[in-house]
Amino acid sequence: MVEVTDLTVDFGEVRAVDRLSFTLEPGGALGVVGESGSGKSAAAYALLGLHRGTGARVGGSVLVAGTDVNAADERGLRALRGARAAMVFQDPLSSLDPYYPVGDQIAEVYRVHRPVNRRAARARAVEVLDRVGIPDAARRSRLRPHEFSGGMRQRALIAMALACEPRLLVADEPTTALDVTVQAQILDLLHDLRHETGMGLLLVTHDVGVAAESVDDVLVMRRGAEVERGPVARVLGAPREPYTKELLAAVPRVEVRRTAATAGVPRGSVAVSRVSAGPVSRATGPVVAASEAQDAPSVSAVKGAPLVTGAEGAAPLVPAVEDAAPLIEAVDLRRAFGRGSGRVAAVDGVSLTVRAGETLGIVGESGSGKTTLGRMLVRLLDPTSGRLRYRGREIGALPERELRPFRRELQMVFQDPVASLNPRRSVGESVADPLRAAGERDEGRIRDRVGALLERVGLEPAHFERYPHEFSGGQRQRVGIARALAAEPKLIVCDEPVSALDVTTQAQVVALLAELQRELGIGLVFIAHDLAVVRQVSDRVAVMRRGVLVEQGEADAVYEDPRDPYTRQLLAAVPALDPGLAAARRAARRELARA
Repeated sequence: MVEVTDLTVDFGEVRAVDRLSFTLEPGGALGVVGESGSGKSAAAYALLGLHRGTGARVGGSVLVAGTDVNAADERGLRALRGARAAMVFQDPLSSLDPYYPVGDQIAEVYRVHRPVNRRAARARAVEVLDRVGIPDAARRSRLRPHEFSGGMRQRALIAMALACEPRLLVADEPTTALDVTVQAQILDLLHDLRHETGMGLLLVTHDVGVAAESVDDVLVMRRGAEVERGPVARVLGAPREPYTKELLAAVPRVEVRRTAATAGVPRGSVAVSRVSAGPVSRATGPVVAASEAQDAPSVSAVKGAPLVTGAEGAAPLVPAVEDAAPLIEAVDLRRAFGRGSGRVAAVDGVSLTVRAGETLGIVGESGSGKTTLGRMLVRLLDPTSGRLRYRGREIGALPERELRPFRRELQMVFQDPVASLNPRRSVGESVADPLRAAGERDEGRIRDRVGALLERVGLEPAHFERYPHEFSGGQRQRVGIARALAAEPKLIVCDEPVSALDVTTQAQVVALLAELQRELGIGLVFIAHDLAVVRQVSDRVAVMRRGVLVEQGEADAVYEDPRDPYTRQLLAAVPALDPGLAAARRAARRELARA
């Protein structure tokens, strides 16, 4: 089905893929895993000739379903794309046209490759939407992308790819931004489609657990080259290469207690790499920035990297969490959106507390109200009703003028650092904003303070003048953390801070937050859909569903003895690194769905 020999992809002076070779048999499934900047997506795009016209230089041989991709003309590539090989991209919202109904977009793809009329094409669109599990497919086919949830949009992209019954499906990070239950549904769907239709699957992912759930063989990439390849059970169960072992060691495991996961990490230290943001490739096509390819933190940086410590190299003493008074306390907090019959309670009667030096993890599916709750805790959203107390003082109903003294102490780290950083301003200026807002006017002191903050989060003071696009995803997230720390907060709400990062960068950011908390005694609210990550960082966990807290308690108690059926459902959907266990969980989910 696929035969790649000595594939190279160059963007200017950056080599994204370096003499890569692999094959994929009909009906087989190959997972390509690695860190950000390892060349995974660049290799996948080469299978469909998507680098053509971008300025990238592609060498080697790529044969897909009998087509020599590098030698084919535009007509040959059009015949290949969609009909014999199809691709599902990472971001479905940017892959679908916002102006046209989803069904019309699928029908258009079908008519390009099949000599049928509009009615037959529409019928085919409804058929494939139904096949990928879209309920009431005929009605929903007339809806536009923004009227679909994230999981439904991803299903719609898969339906579009399946419309012409391709022999190969290339899926590039198809589950990155999805919560665990929707992720499990998408992976189960891909598994079932592969076995029912006999199509081949090439799955690109930085999540090793996703690969274990979905493929027969694994190809591990680093810096554009192959590191290790083989059957998924062998590579994940008994890896031969040191890099593969370190990659697997960085994967958070939902069954591991927080104390066991952090054992041996000395107080007052954290392994975060100081990485310099290198030059950025100016290629205009689907390309990872050179700072990702060359300077993204590697697995080896997790161990033995420079330590970030306090001014005296030791963390101040923090009162025992159980003895401390609540830092933030929410009582029957509620937030509703809309009017009349369309009014929806995004958060409905939530009560919780967070103490200094404590981490509260909040988990739940997309739409459960996690982000709305987090924004209310730092008063970026006003509660509709209920009480919110900070250090014993009621702040839930304070007007903005009276709320200003509390703004510095209540900070938020947002999910998307690209959207929360001004692309026209240097990162140093963004980090300096809270200092200037607090009245600091001495530019020398501001630069010194910003340099110290950048250094504390594992960057360099010299990065002050660089812009967000010159940093990797993990580095941008560190900039966001530095900006939050500039205000010297007492409480930080982190909204999905590691959802789009690979496992090694994710481990570094999580370790950084834990260290800063130990140093400064900060209260943390950690919002995430990744249950394994939440367990590694949290003292207590709250589980949300449809705006309501269905369960909360000590993290180990909730994970090891969940009382609510919904919590058990979430835990059952977490990807397993053991392919055998993954298959058993898939069967259990299938039985549960039938019941």
